[in-house]
Amino acid sequence: MFRKATRPFRRLASAAPQIRSFWGGYSNWRRSRIWPARAESKSPPASSSNDLMKFFEARKEGRGIWKWQHYFDIYDRHFSRFRGTDVHVVEIGIYSGGSLEMWKGYFGPNARIYGVDIQPACQAYADESVKVFIADQKDRSFWKRFKTDVPQVDIVIDDGGHQFEQQVASFEELLPYMRPGGVYLCEDLHAAASRFAGYIYGFASNLNASQGWERDFKNRERWLSCKATALQSAVRSVHLYPFVTVVEKTDAPVDEFVSSRHGTLWTPF
Repeated sequence: MFRKATRPFRRLASAAPQIRSFWGGYSNWRRSRIWPARAESKSPPASSSNDLMKFFEARKEGRGIWKWQHYFDIYDRHFSRFRGTDVHVVEIGIYSGGSLEMWKGYFGPNARIYGVDIQPACQAYADESVKVFIADQKDRSFWKRFKTDVPQVDIVIDDGGHQFEQQVASFEELLPYMRPGGVYLCEDLHAAASRFAGYIYGFASNLNASQGWERDFKNRERWLSCKATALQSAVRSVHLYPFVTVVEKTDAPVDEFVSSRHGTLWTPF
């Protein structure tokens, strides 16, 4: 059901001209000095209590980790509830292998980590708790094989090739496959007119779709109700950050949304 709902989103690449037009208008508005001049500032560091940031800062030698500093609070905000569980984590794009070690340390001994990279040399990072697959992430036939080898997925971190076709293929193949409550994170979206960013904006807009209202003015607990679409049933939220987007799945399928009215005093207009 959800897989069918995702098919139209493959056509969202056509939204790129509208996205560019929007940002062109935004830039003109910005230059019109409606906003005051921006004070010089630095990106805020990740929280000092963030264990991921501590791991990163302590990495003085060994396998390399390359991350924007503000990513660590984003990771912790969306991933912390999985710590200490039997979480299954997929990282696309593992480069020098240091982030695989970071995820192992963060999620704990019960975690199972799966790395995907196009470079055969990355197979050297496999161990008893990390399985490495060598493939191009835009190859949908690979993801079909991957899903037969990996029984479940809770978290996906896409830091792979950063090309639109790669990002869309991974997203469309893995998001429907992820377990309820799963988190899909794609990073390094470094352009206002990024095709994948435009795709995600269109994807998020479908969370507002309505299949028609039902009204029951005699029942204040069901004053209005609306059946959930297949997408709304499966996706809880979409988060946008500088260079990063996060999609969270619902913990359980959602059948409908209900609007209730409480209280006795209502303004007449």
